[in-house]
Amino acid sequence: MTKYLISFDDGSMDAIPDADLPAVAEAAHAVTREAKAAGVWVFGGGLQRQQALLVGTDGTVRPGPNPETKAVVGGFCVVDVATRDEAVVWAARTAAACRCVQEVREIMDDPES
Repeated sequence: MTKYLISFDDGSMDAIPDADLPAVAEAAHAVTREAKAAGVWVFGGGLQRQQALLVGTDGTVRPGPNPETKAVVGGFCVVDVATRDEAVVWAARTAAACRCVQEVREIMDDPES
């Protein structure tokens, strides 16, 4: 099995009317429950908007993200599936639930992690 990161950019859901957010949350939670039931769910969640800290190689801490950054992750999940095509299926279900485009990226295997 291979792990895949499914994510969307911060702000991708800004166009969704506030009145629709409970339905979007329930749809997203339903996909999460389905992924857990299928045994492919690893971990996921949303990120607080613009609350990042950057820690330098010397240990210095400063607010982030970098001003040059055009996109930051707004939410994500990790699934462990047999193929990239299966990851795309879960991404499509997540995209429909969250009403925004999802990015799919394979996580490199590291025997030490």
